[in-house]
Amino acid sequence: MTRMTEVSQGLLGWYRAHRRTLPWREEPTAYRVWVSEIMLQQTQVVTVIPYFERWMAAFPDVQTLADAPIDDVLALWSGLGYYRRAHMLHRAARVVVDHHDGALPDTLDGLLSLPGVGRYTAGAIASIAFNLPAPIVDGNVIRVLCRLEGIETDPREGATNKRLWSLAEALIPEGQARDFNQSMMELGALVCSPRNPDCQGCPVSKWCQALATDQVAKLPLKVKRKAKRPMALACAMVQQADTGRFLLVQRPDKGLFAGLWEFPSVEVERLPSVTQGDRQVRGALAEHLTSMGLEVSLGASVSRLQHILTHIRLTVQPFEATCTKAPAQMGPTVRWVERDELDGQPLSAATRKLVQRHILNPEPNLRLL
Repeated sequence: MTRMTEVSQGLLGWYRAHRRTLPWREEPTAYRVWVSEIMLQQTQVVTVIPYFERWMAAFPDVQTLADAPIDDVLALWSGLGYYRRAHMLHRAARVVVDHHDGALPDTLDGLLSLPGVGRYTAGAIASIAFNLPAPIVDGNVIRVLCRLEGIETDPREGATNKRLWSLAEALIPEGQARDFNQSMMELGALVCSPRNPDCQGCPVSKWCQALATDQVAKLPLKVKRKAKRPMALACAMVQQADTGRFLLVQRPDKGLFAGLWEFPSVEVERLPSVTQGDRQVRGALAEHLTSMGLEVSLGASVSRLQHILTHIRLTVQPFEATCTKAPAQMGPTVRWVERDELDGQPLSAATRKLVQRHILNPEPNLRLL
């Protein structure tokens, strides 16, 4: 038995004895695997589980998802982040219905033709749903392979990345792609973790070159990340004087929080300290509201919100505001919403935090000025 065969069999045996019970594993249809893999991109399993279960209750199949309004899709996705994923799921569902009779393709090429489906996601669907011998290489698999093979070069570099995909493919035992690919991801998640890996409990430790050369902590090679770009917003939590409804505006289809809804806001160069006062920021926000045809009285500023995104460190300065006059028709990207309907809207994650913090479950002593 070759070393690679021993590694594969060791992983399979361990996985079948120790794998977690996860909702998408219990019924690994192509649709369920696809949705779960998109949700799991850069998102922890514990976070995804309740979102996945709510999603399946609302959109149990491709047809239901394709027929759903994008606002409903985004509302269920709200809080998961990386909202382009939800847009792509919705768009791809329509492609599947229109061009594949409502069933996801059962070939790699067919899967790769869908919007938002790259090499990893196609491989995951092909192997887990259809048991095809398609490799997958995600962060967990990269870590396992780099340590197992003692790979000391940058895994994101072209030649190294190509080598990792080749290794992942070569390790797949014939007819067992479904369990093997999941065993690689499971090992990386539960045993071969980024910090403090459980090498004593690893089923393939005797074949691990990083362990043999005392390089487990050094591999995979860590590349310094770029610093997050600071971004500052001033927003108005505008409430209609006569009805008590709140004003929401929709963000553009591309860019930050694409297609989601938020309180009217303006980007500012920086937010002043409390002692500096907020006249300039307040003026920029008032000007923006006036440009929308609103007559608004800006009230107190309340506590700032810090929201961390992949490449951005966002700070939001919210203001209380009352609208006394508004145009009768404000277009499809503007809506007035009742207080008890706010939580059901497809809000950006930052706006959802503001809604919870200042409107639905207001915390005491949050006012700054």
